[in-house]
Amino acid sequence: MTEERNEEEIGRATHYFDKAGVAVIELTAPLKVGDKIHIKGHTTDFEQDVSSIQIEHNSISEGKKGDAVGIKVSERVREHDIVFKK
Repeated sequence: MTEERNEEEIGRATHYFDKAGVAVIELTAPLKVGDKIHIKGHTTDFEQDVSSIQIEHNSISEGKKGDAVGIKVSERVREHDIVFKK
């Protein structure tokens, strides 16, 4: 693995909604709108800024540890992909 030292694992993808382009992330650490994330998996590897976070279709500004949040993603995400905060 060649993960940069300044990245912190904050969760894993549990689902991906293809039509909406939304990934469900089970958080192990807080995540807020404006954070930069890196999603990495077997065939996934991209970075993006978090523009919105939702829980049960309600927009929130910050997800906390233990939350399952939906975030709009720029590329396809697969189950078990690891999410890092930059």
